[in-house]
Amino acid sequence: MTGSRSGSGTPYAPHTDAEVAAMLETIGLDEETDLFDIPDPVAFDGTLDIPSRSERAVRRELSRAFERNDDLTEFLGRGHYSHYVPSAVDHLSDRSEFLTSYTQYQPEITQGFLQALFEYQSILVELTGLPVANCSMYDAASALAEAATLADRVRSTSGDVVLVPEHLRAGKRAVLEGYCDGAGLTVESYPMDDGIADVDALADRLDETVVMVYAENPTVRGCIEERLAAIGDLASDDDALFVLGSDVLALSVLREPASVGADVVVGDAGALGLPTSYGMGLGLFACRETFLRQVPGRLVGTSEDAAGDRAYTLTLQTREQHIRKQRATSNICTNQAWVALRAAMHVVHLGPDGLVDLANECVRGAGRLAEQIDDISGYRAPLHDRHNFREFAIRCDQPAPAVASDLETEGFAVHAIDDHLLQACVTDQNTDAITDLVDVFGEVA
Repeated sequence: MTGSRSGSGTPYAPHTDAEVAAMLETIGLDEETDLFDIPDPVAFDGTLDIPSRSERAVRRELSRAFERNDDLTEFLGRGHYSHYVPSAVDHLSDRSEFLTSYTQYQPEITQGFLQALFEYQSILVELTGLPVANCSMYDAASALAEAATLADRVRSTSGDVVLVPEHLRAGKRAVLEGYCDGAGLTVESYPMDDGIADVDALADRLDETVVMVYAENPTVRGCIEERLAAIGDLASDDDALFVLGSDVLALSVLREPASVGADVVVGDAGALGLPTSYGMGLGLFACRETFLRQVPGRLVGTSEDAAGDRAYTLTLQTREQHIRKQRATSNICTNQAWVALRAAMHVVHLGPDGLVDLANECVRGAGRLAEQIDDISGYRAPLHDRHNFREFAIRCDQPAPAVASDLETEGFAVHAIDDHLLQACVTDQNTDAITDLVDVFGEVA
């Protein structure tokens, strides 16, 4: 790379001035900017017009801006959960070997990261009971969507319907529908019965047109799905794939998905290792070995190096877009490796007993809050007469948006999910504020 090229463009472009001139001449252009049609109002004119400031001045201004934020204690859930992340996770994951690492295509120089991702996969295998797990997806929604397209590829008979529960987060369904539209699939809902799947209604709907049945445990309202094995049997009888959604913490105390007939498990692994991010996630994806070559994303496997020692490498990459092009099983072509690393670190830091203890703390906290809210006139909690994990729905006599707004004024955030329905989520991060929240519920009532 010549000095003149690095001075006129990016230092990372591997072309000399002569090479660039030859390419432009071939396509009939005078300069590189002719390749782009950028409107004048948004075109960069060489200056950002941002006055320079000292670091101290910038920190002062940002501090003043942050002070204007509402100081809310969040009892929010519905797919985004706040658990305490040990400082060890931050310090270890911030090491440059991890933080600056690109995709681990060169195993000879990325053994450490590859081993960490292999451990992440191993954790999911142990929690789900399924033998294959990839080393991460974008988030729970895209993992669900990839499961639908996998089902379409592997199901032996015709069919184009994906059945999902009536209670499903709108954003997750929107992502699923986006993927299914391109694959020629149709998304339909089956009804719920007091917060969990109406299995009888599902049985009536199932036929040879259904390619996949999706259920969640816990549901989006925090209810424990009680008849998963029955759902799995129904799906199997009609040759549909049974896909189960969950999260890495809930799986530590719930029945193994493999034991209830799940073919694929998807969901959120970022419930651990990440602070609440309201968007960025970490999708988990595990499945039966039958679908090994259809799994989207990347897999880390073990092998031996020239010395006969155990070694780690990306395997079965022929599924990927950059190798197989239009015949790839997915166009994800990347992963959330660093986020998966953090999740694995958090799980290992807790250990098997600590993971179960944290999950049980969420069960007890949600039960305590629901019981105390239910004692207040004008509220019924939990709305559904089911076992709950971490969160639950609340029926209120007053309009739910107004109640949520009043709670926010007093410093607490909950979900308003319908005209007279609220939802609250309890984790280790907000259990100390349960009493204060209950007091405010009483004042609002």
